[in-house]
Amino acid sequence: MKFNKVVRGAKREMNDVENVHAILDAGFLCHVAFQHQGQTMMIPTAYGRTEDNLYLHGSTKNFMLNQILDGQTICISVTHLDGIVLAKSLFHTSVNYRSIVLFGRATLVEDENERINGMKIITENIVKGRWDEVALGDENQLKATMVIKFTIEKASAKIRNEGPAGDEDLKDVVWSGHIPLALKAMQPILDDKFGIALEMSDSVRNYYEHNK
Repeated sequence: MKFNKVVRGAKREMNDVENVHAILDAGFLCHVAFQHQGQTMMIPTAYGRTEDNLYLHGSTKNFMLNQILDGQTICISVTHLDGIVLAKSLFHTSVNYRSIVLFGRATLVEDENERINGMKIITENIVKGRWDEVALGDENQLKATMVIKFTIEKASAKIRNEGPAGDEDLKDVVWSGHIPLALKAMQPILDDKFGIALEMSDSVRNYYEHNK
């Protein structure tokens, strides 16, 4: 993995493998930017990571997945919004965040063992333990699912995690500081269409308890 030099906001640069992996592992939703017939597009999708590879999956007819297999360099971004920074002037108002921009190429996973493992990596990245609790799908559903491996060639990571800066000389008597934000899990809601009252499975309970 190579790193792109951060020019704007260079002091936020956190270009090392540990930070890249940590930012990726903190979430499961990315935005994939690619080109189709000269038109730039960006589509969100779920991912899972292993080493310097991301796995994406979807229908074999998925437009985005089929487009990014043409050999073009694609861009994937992940951002976590961690807070709103309110300075004594609007000019210095900002946000706290962890963000990453990745460049690389995508390949179709054709080995069946890797394909299934790619689905597992994505599933476990969303809710750990869910893979062992539910059925994978029938033969036709599996045949209709494609798995893509994106290999990170270049990356740039930025992190801001502090209060207001740059407004030290302002004397306005107004509140300044920052409002921390966090992704929060609400009480899980049982799918009641089966008419059966069930306790939460371990994966759901663990996810809720760790994120509520």
